[in-house]
Amino acid sequence: MPGNFQKRSALFNSGAEAVENAIKLARKFTGRNEIAVFDHAYHGRTNLTMAMNFKNMPYADGFGPFAGSVTHVPMSYPFHDPEGMTGEEAAQRAINYMEKRIGAKNLAAVVIEPIQGEGGFIVPAPGFLKTLSAWTHANGIVLVADEVQAGMARTGKWFASEHEEGFEPDLMTIAKGIAGGMPISAVTGRAEIMDSSHPGGIGGTFGGNPVAAAAAVAVLKQIEAGGVLEAAVHIESVMKPRLLEMKSKYGVIGEIRGRGAMLAIEFVLPGTRTPNSAAVDAVVKHCHQNGVLVLNAGTYGNVIRFLPSLAISDELIQEALDIVEQAVAAL
Repeated sequence: MPGNFQKRSALFNSGAEAVENAIKLARKFTGRNEIAVFDHAYHGRTNLTMAMNFKNMPYADGFGPFAGSVTHVPMSYPFHDPEGMTGEEAAQRAINYMEKRIGAKNLAAVVIEPIQGEGGFIVPAPGFLKTLSAWTHANGIVLVADEVQAGMARTGKWFASEHEEGFEPDLMTIAKGIAGGMPISAVTGRAEIMDSSHPGGIGGTFGGNPVAAAAAVAVLKQIEAGGVLEAAVHIESVMKPRLLEMKSKYGVIGEIRGRGAMLAIEFVLPGTRTPNSAAVDAVVKHCHQNGVLVLNAGTYGNVIRFLPSLAISDELIQEALDIVEQAVAAL
């Protein structure tokens, strides 16, 4: 984890469990209750994390009531923000909302995905994360980076947080890619925060179980040996030009975005920025019928996200994108 400070880790089983425990630690450390999260966020399927998610369907519909003391604030979403809005301005918009709606002195934690996952692979404008970081640290608020989807080499760095200089989370939640499919997660962060709980307050029966931990060690060794981060960067160099070429040809594509092997297409009604979920449904159906598994995403269901294996060949990427383009052309 980046940051020039002493760190500790606690091991759990899933991303949502890591997020829950990060909140517990932030509340214990600060003595405060309130949590701020962002529009379009996704953090899990437990009661607290359902309250932290932005999207009701399919994650929360009918499953309430949910945990309180959670407030959603505006996210930097360059494609839909006012023309020319900088990252610093978007951050100040969020900060103003938190100061007026919650009060900085009441906030235990601000939780953010450095690149939003389920929200549609939204990459905040440069300066947004850095400005947010400076404000939280100035006000004694624990800054939590949810790296469950974007971390572990997915974007070409160990963690997506590292793409913006000056963004320094106090805690990180880590899961998914850390163990190649085995169930393990972690909260890693500042030692004084991690040590703030009383003995026995943080834990769980299967947290850090030996088989999953061994799998995680094997993955970490592979990344440390070299080639994995580079693979993610290479995947972007192969996929992004092809996706941008599609955008230039088809008016139904509004934006191509992402980092490394975490890339997305946002679909719109041609000539507008109006979300086009029907286009995504058609493309996903065509891809699945022709042997390519793709996932939709986005608050409005109008994004297709690509999360290819970091071991994928260039030939397989091109074959998959051929099928994607066939579907887009048919629209």
